[in-house]
Amino acid sequence: MGGGIAQVVAASGRQVSLHDSAPGAVERGLETMQKSLAKLAEKGGADPDEVLGRVTPVGELVPADLMIEAVVEDAAVKANLFHRADEMLPPDAVLASNTSSIPISTLGAATSRADKVIGMHFFNPVPVLKLVEVVRGKETSDETAEAITELAVELGKTPAVANDVPGFVSNRILMPFINEAVWALHDGVAEAEAIDTIAKLGFAHPLGPLALADLIGLDTCVAIMEVLREGLDNDRYEPCPLLRELVSAGKLGRKSGAGFYIYS
Repeated sequence: MGGGIAQVVAASGRQVSLHDSAPGAVERGLETMQKSLAKLAEKGGADPDEVLGRVTPVGELVPADLMIEAVVEDAAVKANLFHRADEMLPPDAVLASNTSSIPISTLGAATSRADKVIGMHFFNPVPVLKLVEVVRGKETSDETAEAITELAVELGKTPAVANDVPGFVSNRILMPFINEAVWALHDGVAEAEAIDTIAKLGFAHPLGPLALADLIGLDTCVAIMEVLREGLDNDRYEPCPLLRELVSAGKLGRKSGAGFYIYS
């Protein structure tokens, strides 16, 4: 997601600093960007070298007008990053989160600039999907919300505003859908391919719910559902046991090579 966001921002003509504390993550992000840009260039897109020339790998957070965070879906990890960004970025910089479920107000509370903290939730694959879910925290200013909404449009995206409730709109709807598909597999209603085929052809979805879960990451799905369950205090968001079993076994989807499907 971080690489995809960096790609779209760089393609809009802006300079991007790309940082990840995990060894090799930035390199993998740049490699994925190269492949994505090459495919888009075949269809008349921007020159890959020109876009990548605007992306600079950095070893730490650096001064910028905007930070877009896309780390693991863990409230404590994100809050720590926002605290560090608050100390290192200029006072007027906006701090945005690509979180798919964690309340923005929680992240704003880790800073001294809650008025400049906002959710900017992209969808995967970022260069292809048009939606950006813009989430205002309780302290987010009108000026910040307007600036991020305008930026989303400039990036070629369609912004849609959601209130700061766990899961926002997208994952409050999507995660129970995915979870119910996992339950259907768990209960032997149908095999994975049949479940996905029915969803794709019956609901006109480009990807079935189980394949989509693999793309998102099964660990991320579990993390989002736990935020929903705890934040909304409702057990209907409890992840299916099969989902937890796969995560415990290290089968996280595409990124690990196996989930509901096997990936070479």
